[in-house]
Amino acid sequence: MTENAHQQAAVRVRGLRRVFGTRAVLDGLELDIARGEFVALLGASGSGKTTLLRILGALDGADGGEVLVPEARTIVFQEPRLVPSKRVLPNVTVALPRGRREDGLRALAEVGLERHADAWPATLSGGEAQRVALARALVREPELLLLDEPFAALDALTRLKMQDLVDELCRRHRPAVLLVTHDVEEAVRLADRVAVLRDGKLVTDEKVTVARPRDPGDPAFATLRRRLLDDLGVPAASHPVRTPELDRVGVI
Repeated sequence: MTENAHQQAAVRVRGLRRVFGTRAVLDGLELDIARGEFVALLGASGSGKTTLLRILGALDGADGGEVLVPEARTIVFQEPRLVPSKRVLPNVTVALPRGRREDGLRALAEVGLERHADAWPATLSGGEAQRVALARALVREPELLLLDEPFAALDALTRLKMQDLVDELCRRHRPAVLLVTHDVEEAVRLADRVAVLRDGKLVTDEKVTVARPRDPGDPAFATLRRRLLDDLGVPAASHPVRTPELDRVGVI
């Protein structure tokens, strides 16, 4: 990262350690995320991706190192985590100061759900509920948006639509973003940088130079995807044929 980028950093992590029992899940990890930058974090199941996200979101503590993050930060989880006893709009504006109804309606309009403001969470589809969760996160205008596999429970078509929506909204609002995912293609499709976590450290931290809009059929896209799969330890023989099971490395 350049000197100018350091000055504009939203996230700065130095020598981060997190130990569970005798195992250092994060062991001297270093990471910077600039303001407005979208970073995707890949790694096998149990590699510490969600642990890092929870530390950045102040949901877990570190056992060593330095972590600097903005106070204005929000998290979108794999499950929408909506309050079932509140309608959609109050779910979006929960914990906001009173009188912010218009902000909530604007956020719902951004995710295409302005007509669902008075709906109950139980009446929403999985994709709609996750869009409400995204509206709830962005209505706070966070400087750091943390995404913990937010599309994993969605069907393939809805997942692609949600990826497009997140891409559009993040470019509009310009928070720093950390996306934790098992999906290599999703990481390459969305991120400005892709990092791979293994043995407690980032073994890859690479800028994505594939031209947008990103097409998996683009040779540059395929080359980066193969390289990331190598870094994740996926057998080379599996690379030529792309399947959801292959790209979702935690399932292999």
